[in-house]
Amino acid sequence: MDMRTRLVIVLFFVAITVGLVTGYSPVKEFNVKAPEITSEQWLNSGPLSWAALKDKVVIVEFWTFDCYNCKNVEPYVKGWYNKYKSKGLEIIAVHTPEFDHEKKLDNVKDYIKDHSISYPVAIDNDFKIWKSYSNRYWPAMYIVDKQGMVRYRFIGEGNYPLIESTLVKLLDESK
Repeated sequence: MDMRTRLVIVLFFVAITVGLVTGYSPVKEFNVKAPEITSEQWLNSGPLSWAALKDKVVIVEFWTFDCYNCKNVEPYVKGWYNKYKSKGLEIIAVHTPEFDHEKKLDNVKDYIKDHSISYPVAIDNDFKIWKSYSNRYWPAMYIVDKQGMVRYRFIGEGNYPLIESTLVKLLDESK
């Protein structure tokens, strides 16, 4: 085995060990009441509450427009919205900025217009929503069932078939 292969194997096991020690997992199951999305600024929608979203499956997606990984996830999120909206899926994109230029509302508006984002966007410049979900990652998706319970969290890129099958499963669940 060459040195590069050994290094890759060692790094793989270090990553697994760090994940086990820190509790990091890109996919996690939950069954907790979803915190309200309390934002003073909404784009593409007025304020939404869990009472108004009853009987919908909701992706609460934490993102910021200048995040490379968030941009890679975006086509999947838009695709799911278009494919499953008529079946009861809603998406709330919680825009939580990492950098100062991402805090400017006009920059967010320009981005969602230029990228044809039509689902609701909650502005979270003060990290209030981020903190209520105990979130630490961009992008992160919290999948909320029809009863308003957070059932799954997906962090980062990938897991797209698993996310979609999770959405289908929750959309098919009876009320």
